[in-house]
Amino acid sequence: MKVTADLELCQGHQMCQFEAPEVFGLNDAEDKVVLLDETPPEDLRPQVLQAIKYCPAMALSLED
Repeated sequence: MKVTADLELCQGHQMCQFEAPEVFGLNDAEDKVVLLDETPPEDLRPQVLQAIKYCPAMALSLED
């Protein structure tokens, strides 16, 4: 599983960080998502999927 973030779309809502804090962080200077773990363990899949689902900017994606 590989997580990607489109920084052009990201608006810094931080919904991803609330759903999967082990995977997503925030760059305060740019108000954009930071991927803390681009290839998280499989047990975090449900949280990552929730983060993708609830991203208002639709800036996140998952590749298997």
